[in-house]
Amino acid sequence: MPERSDIHKHSILNLQYSIPARPPRHSDNHQSAGKTTVGRVIGKGKTRAPCLTPSGVIYIKERYFTMLKKDLILCNPLRVMGSENDDILSAGEFGAVLARAGVGKTAFLVQLSLNALLGGKNVLHISLEDPVNKVSLWYQEVFNLIAHQSKADQMINQLWESLLPHRFIMTFRVEGFSVPKLEERLSDLMEQNIFSPQMMIVDGLPFDESVHHSLREFKDLIKNHQMPAWFTIRTHRHDNPGPDGIPMQLAQLSDLFEIAIQLLPVGKEIHVKAVKGAESFSEHLDLRLDPSTMLIKTKL
Repeated sequence: MPERSDIHKHSILNLQYSIPARPPRHSDNHQSAGKTTVGRVIGKGKTRAPCLTPSGVIYIKERYFTMLKKDLILCNPLRVMGSENDDILSAGEFGAVLARAGVGKTAFLVQLSLNALLGGKNVLHISLEDPVNKVSLWYQEVFNLIAHQSKADQMINQLWESLLPHRFIMTFRVEGFSVPKLEERLSDLMEQNIFSPQMMIVDGLPFDESVHHSLREFKDLIKNHQMPAWFTIRTHRHDNPGPDGIPMQLAQLSDLFEIAIQLLPVGKEIHVKAVKGAESFSEHLDLRLDPSTMLIKTKL
């Protein structure tokens, strides 16, 4: 059975602050007797009410979390690859990240996943190479580095905890994996209201002679569940790309993929190259992997 290392059943309580009533002043907006206007003076003669419930309670934590999530998303250079809502792929579409071993495929996909999590989506991460604890560590380290880059310190641990219920990690042995087996596990999760994914990450699927059939099954699966899927594809140093520039591992399968991105070591940098289906962002794509952190950064 696949394990899940990050189910947190305890919801985060709201920090609530009641606004005490005070006698109205001339600069405040007034209501009829027996009611209190709660406001904050914004310049002379102007009052703006904070986010209040009918009982006059401000939900400080949710408001701060919302701002913090937006800050982290804005600091994530991957957003330049997508539309305004950062959806690079639509439901039922495939994306691929290609690179040699150790170049940064998993780190790249974890950033994509974290961006989706910060946007409020549920992400199913399937690993055919690493155990649950190692995948979880990837997420923790990448999240901490992104938070550090954005200089977000306050409540960052609470934000991290709030993201975990929206991520589900499954691990399989390569030799025992099949899409029907995955579909059975996924159906169990959804029927029991445990987890319902909106995005899928598949890390470590061997792109060998039999992969075409598996990808067809994956395509049907994500179409049925109305979500996109990202795959990692391992390339090799001495492989020659096809005439269209697509690596040979993808050449016979490119009709199944809407977007393909390749990570290329160049000197002391790792360049991010769009090799298929990225016309909407490839002209503006100027991304690099920082070899010291394996994170995406904008090259200026």
